Amino acid sequence: MTTECDRIGGINLAQGVCDTPVPGIVQEAAIKAIHEGHNIYTRCDGIARLRQAIAEKQLRDYGLRYDPECEVMVASGATGGLHATVMALLNPGDEVILFEPFYGYHAVTLQSMRVKPVLVALAEPDWSLDTEALKAAVTPQTRAILLNTPANPSGKVFTLAETEAVAQLCIEHDLFLITDEIYEYFIYDGARHVAPATLPGMRERTIVLSGFSKTYSVTGWRLGYATADARWMPAMSHFHDLTYVCAPAPFQHGAAAGLEYLPPSFYTQLAADHQSKRERLLRALEAAGMESSVPSGAYYVLAQATRLPGKTGAEKARNLLATTGVAAVAGSAFFRAGRGEDLLRFCFAKKDGELDEACDRLRRL
Repeated sequence: MTTECDRIGGINLAQGVCDTPVPGIVQEAAIKAIHEGHNIYTRCDGIARLRQAIAEKQLRDYGLRYDPECEVMVASGATGGLHATVMALLNPGDEVILFEPFYGYHAVTLQSMRVKPVLVALAEPDWSLDTEALKAAVTPQTRAILLNTPANPSGKVFTLAETEAVAQLCIEHDLFLITDEIYEYFIYDGARHVAPATLPGMRERTIVLSGFSKTYSVTGWRLGYATADARWMPAMSHFHDLTYVCAPAPFQHGAAAGLEYLPPSFYTQLAADHQSKRERLLRALEAAGMESSVPSGAYYVLAQATRLPGKTGAEKARNLLATTGVAAVAGSAFFRAGRGEDLLRFCFAKKDGELDEACDRLRRL
């Protein structure tokens, strides 16, 4: 959809590119690092400055203590962290439980390494967790649960009770918990992000994945991280080295500066700004006759597209683009075959002017 949107010069609410401004501190520190010669390989798990800053951030935000020397890995995006985690800790034939709707990269990364994603559907309209369905999904081949909270594409923020149920199952069956927490600061309406590694018995079995792409609007920098127990990190770093060598060196200095110098108000304002963007998009979709679930986190909206022409979600998305010049993603990209065909996902992490123009076009629909 991004390719087609670019071809016609449309407004891209399809891909989560997050083209809002980069914080000046982050941008200037990366440029300075280039000029100062920080352009060669780093250690495979990242520069000491950034590993230390990540460890301090995890302690500050969640009370989680990680040794920056052996329990923190700077990765080539959260996606690179997931890839290294799967290569290090899982084998072909293993099963990993995912929650549906799911982020496509999660499922396909597992499949690419012959690991089987097992889907547990969340219940509409609020995407609540059916704990009995989760328990029923565990088999002798289950090795891990992958939890994305706040979630792409639904915007679901797993509650404390739901997270505790996931954690309990991991402990009972001796499973890894792989968490994608890339949207941890995008939280709305008083919701709270529960870091699963903080729950009793979970730090040693939780692989935390996050990064800077969304928070600092640097999706093209490909800069993420993983924090995990020292038992797992050597293998994870080894496979990250084999695949990526290291994350981009000067960008690591930019991210470190952001963690070191941006005040807490930056993160609260980030959430407030995106909640405002969310409200504008929700009103426009309502005016367009596209009922939407209200996301508690992340920066996507799943909207009903039953009134749009087309038999499939892909056809509906292309028809919407042709009619309005606004690109969205077919909901079927986030569900098993046969589901999600009447849904479209819209991203609202856009510059205000571009988002407002997209909303005007949707209202005219």
